[in-house]
Amino acid sequence: MRLDKLLESTFHYSRKTIKRLIQTKALTIDGELAKDLSQVVDANVQTILVNGKRVGHDSQVYYMLNKPSGVVSATRDSHHQTVVDLVPNHKKDVYPIGRLDRDTQGLMILTNNGPLGFKLLHPQYHVDKVYEVVVNSRLTDKDCIAFAQGIVFLDGTVCKSAKLTIISAEDNRSVARVTIAEGKFHQVKKMFLSVGKKVIFLKRIMFAGIVLDDRLEVGDYRELYHNEIRLLLSLVERNSHK
Repeated sequence: MRLDKLLESTFHYSRKTIKRLIQTKALTIDGELAKDLSQVVDANVQTILVNGKRVGHDSQVYYMLNKPSGVVSATRDSHHQTVVDLVPNHKKDVYPIGRLDRDTQGLMILTNNGPLGFKLLHPQYHVDKVYEVVVNSRLTDKDCIAFAQGIVFLDGTVCKSAKLTIISAEDNRSVARVTIAEGKFHQVKKMFLSVGKKVIFLKRIMFAGIVLDDRLEVGDYRELYHNEIRLLLSLVERNSHK
């Protein structure tokens, strides 16, 4: 939730009053003076003080889901099971941050913190995403160089520099990890097609510094830990001031 919205809902302050709190240095977040009313905050995991009085808990929720193949990254779909269907306790409230293709599995974060989700998806934040990939032919150092230089799709679309790390390489099968900071449609699959390889398995294992919990079975979910939530909040706050 945005800081100004939290204070409005908690104390029914006017925007003018909230601005004055910042001007008079009466508002702190985890011991630091608040500077930006649009800052995304969470009173559940941060200590937010107004004139020394702590702002109470809000209703933000965050989940890590190990998305199965065949499930769509949406809140509703008339033909397929959605990621929200897999989190039944809050399925009317949460939505996925970003999307994975229906046949892609792995890490998804679901939340009802709209401002946080918006900022994590905004191009200015360049949030890193790491995927485990299996392709149908041998990967080489030449492919790593092409990814680092920025893949160009057949339609002329230029991708930002990406990191390709080869784990194993054989003539008919290679395993790798790829790190990107964008979210173009079918991006990872198109990047490999551009170097003559077809993706036969794709799994996201990291998003915005959050690593997929290896204890989560495919289709299972858990609440994010406080340190993971703080990581997301600090990421958008840090990038807001770049």
